Amino acid sequence: MPKVPPALKIIVDVARFRLARLEMANLVAAVALMLTFRLPAGELGGRFAFGLLLNLLVYLNNDFHDLGDDLDSSSRDEEKTQFLHTNVRAALNAQLGLLGVLVAMAVIWKAELLVGLILGGGICWAYSYRLKRVPGLDVVAMTLWGVSMPLIGFPLDHIVGWLLVAQLGLCSMVFESIQVLRDREEDAAHDARTTAVLVGEGATKRLIRGALLLAGSFAALFLSPVAGVMAIGGVFVPFGDDTPRYWNRVRLLLGLAFLVECATVYFLGHTQGLWLQIPVDARFGG
Repeated sequence: MPKVPPALKIIVDVARFRLARLEMANLVAAVALMLTFRLPAGELGGRFAFGLLLNLLVYLNNDFHDLGDDLDSSSRDEEKTQFLHTNVRAALNAQLGLLGVLVAMAVIWKAELLVGLILGGGICWAYSYRLKRVPGLDVVAMTLWGVSMPLIGFPLDHIVGWLLVAQLGLCSMVFESIQVLRDREEDAAHDARTTAVLVGEGATKRLIRGALLLAGSFAALFLSPVAGVMAIGGVFVPFGDDTPRYWNRVRLLLGLAFLVECATVYFLGHTQGLWLQIPVDARFGG
């Protein structure tokens, strides 16, 4: 049996590890957007492939920057981390290869995909390189990342698409706040000053609840009051002592709320916000 090239194994390891941790939800959201706007099957397939490769690039880049910390962490996949450490050059080549394929796809097929690549990839690089250890900016960066990654899921001149990705950004604010809470003790041990390390557990929990209220209010005003109530319901999910379990419950609740928003647009042909109701085909300058 032929030996798998190290660069390919590294990419497969990234996919396996991140999928197991449910950390490619932005790709599911992008597919939901494609279906909401009834994109043709060929375009849906191309955008999905682009989104998958983009996710592999940004998560591999994150692992590349975090390699030193991951080697000292008991919560990481030791075999995967050691292989990456042993094959650093292959990991760099894998990133360059993924980037080259993505740029080629966008230039040859659909140039607007460069927006998602530049913003999503750029924000993730800045987050991995520096911002994840800057209190406040860690949460802001992942909020913007939550907006930029799903931009590959719809034609960028559609107003409703931007409302939906804005909602995804607010959901990412919730998720990043939970993540820094989960990692607070480990980050403090590594002298990583995240938002949760700076303000403490109690204030971070209040931040999470505030972000849930903001996400729910936005949904109710611009997209769907039903989804808004669902998102605000996350405020009443008990934290408990198991932060990953709490995170999964909130992800499920916000994920279902987003699907309600997409279904509302798909079946009614417009958003159903308490303040604004916008047709699905409304376009900037149209």
